Amino acid sequence: MADKDAKWSENIDGPFFVDDQCIACDACVMEAPKFFTMNDEEGHAYVMAQPENDQDWKECVSALEACPVEAIGIDEQKKPQF
Repeated sequence: MADKDAKWSENIDGPFFVDDQCIACDACVMEAPKFFTMNDEEGHAYVMAQPENDQDWKECVSALEACPVEAIGIDEQKKPQF
């Protein structure tokens, strides 16, 4: 389970985040390229955009589910109502 206290500083503010358990497998980028990208220098993914509607939310959840090390999390306090 991702830890919001260990999330990367590059994550744009919002409900989804990537924490320091990321292994740079690229699964999230492949699942949701509008929302996740890689920091190639440091070797980890981060959230570059947050969902703005139900379809976006589904894409981000798909990326979360594809993460093999559960490094993607949702901050429930920032979860929007679409």
